[in-house]
Amino acid sequence: MSNTELYLLSAHDLAAKLAAKEVTSEELVRVFADRIEHLDKDIHAFLFVDVDGALQTAKRVDADRAAGKKLHPFAGVPIAIKDNMVQRGKPTTCASKILEGWLPPYDATIVLKLQEAGLPILGKTNMDEFAMGSSTEHSAFGPTRNPWDLERIPGGSGGGSAAAVGAFMVPWALGSDTGGSIRQPGAVTGTVGAKPTYGAVSRYGLIAMGSSLDQIGPVTRDVRDAAALQMIIGGHDPLDSTSLDEPVPDITGALADIGTDASGLRVGVVKQLQGEGYQAGVLQRFQQAVERLQQAGANVVEVDCPSFEYALAAYYLIMPAEVSSNLARFDGVRYGLRVLPEDGEVTTERMMAATREAGFGDEVKRRIILGTHVLSAGYYDAYYGSAQKVRTLLQRDLAAAFEQCDVLLTPTAPTTAFKFGDKLDDPMSMYLNDVATIPANLAGIPGISIPAGVAAEDGLPVGVQILAPARGDVTMYEVAARMEAQLAESSEPMPPCPAAAWKESAK
Repeated sequence: MSNTELYLLSAHDLAAKLAAKEVTSEELVRVFADRIEHLDKDIHAFLFVDVDGALQTAKRVDADRAAGKKLHPFAGVPIAIKDNMVQRGKPTTCASKILEGWLPPYDATIVLKLQEAGLPILGKTNMDEFAMGSSTEHSAFGPTRNPWDLERIPGGSGGGSAAAVGAFMVPWALGSDTGGSIRQPGAVTGTVGAKPTYGAVSRYGLIAMGSSLDQIGPVTRDVRDAAALQMIIGGHDPLDSTSLDEPVPDITGALADIGTDASGLRVGVVKQLQGEGYQAGVLQRFQQAVERLQQAGANVVEVDCPSFEYALAAYYLIMPAEVSSNLARFDGVRYGLRVLPEDGEVTTERMMAATREAGFGDEVKRRIILGTHVLSAGYYDAYYGSAQKVRTLLQRDLAAAFEQCDVLLTPTAPTTAFKFGDKLDDPMSMYLNDVATIPANLAGIPGISIPAGVAAEDGLPVGVQILAPARGDVTMYEVAARMEAQLAESSEPMPPCPAAAWKESAK
């Protein structure tokens, strides 16, 4: 394999080449930077590319390796991060005009962990503004395109990270998941996206959307890479009050000799997350994945989670309420955009109103207004309070389900990637994309989306979601790895993304 084709390799394979001194980290950074330069003008996965910063890290890693110093196993493997994670002195916008040009004065904990491991950070990826959306169409700086079909969405809010990995512009990336923003883009781009147990990865330095729901996680092209990346970024952080104070489990060790055998595995298929509203090709691939598990020895049962019918409604009350609170800090007073009123008296209140009017997009405004309403006097109990009760019922349903099953399986998204503009005028239709992913965030449990093949009607990727109990991340990854191996050995394995063959252009 020539150096120009190194982009096709997994993070594990690149790490092996680095360890064997067959390639340098500087060479890898230049290979991926070249891919970004040639392809991203068509895909628009990146909002900021930091070749100089990545090269600086790469050269340091190469010098340490040459000197015989002990390095992290993945030292020198480049990565990208979603643009809602702060990095000192690097533009961080959350894809919003209100933060355009802002340079954070500190590093997120995950950035420090990446730096400690010696991973060159190649840049910041595009997203729906403040992570609000399911298509990356709500970015203030333009949409990201799906590498499987440039006329279609790459999912959201983390479409930039998924498209960057799917188009082989980076071997792996980080995203954040509030209601499915890692897993749904994974499903529609044919990549792997994992949301760890709530608290397993520090949220310090993640610009908050919904604080009780947000979780940082890996975006990769295979399960083994996702497990390794979660181990790099995971662990207790005293700066995050919600961080789990316990050791990082050895996920990669658990996957070392994993095969296809699923004997003794108890799998639950959620009754409420299939059938009406789901694309035929999605259901077909999902059912095939379930059948492969059964053939490999798994015991599959249907699980009834009645509260799932109300999960979407509860989420779209709880999340906007937290959005309303979290986004109050973007006021034009301390940092970011400041717009003065064009007429009348210039007061702090009127300046804040003018700034927020100019700086926030329509979807962000929609959710702030809704959230402010549901938290207001006279409506709190009827809306926000009731939604929290539904959240409790959902957690109880999941607890009961996990008494019968080791994991739950669902389609990740009801459809394959839709075309740009198809759902912009219908917010409710857009929100329905998250119907299968939201329960994991409401309950704080881990979830992962892995490719399940392509839909027969359009040839676009389909994802299957695996849910495990809280702190059951190892189990989740073990099942995901088995299912990945089963698909690879099946009569219809996952076809390669068209981007694998792209050199100079994405068109």
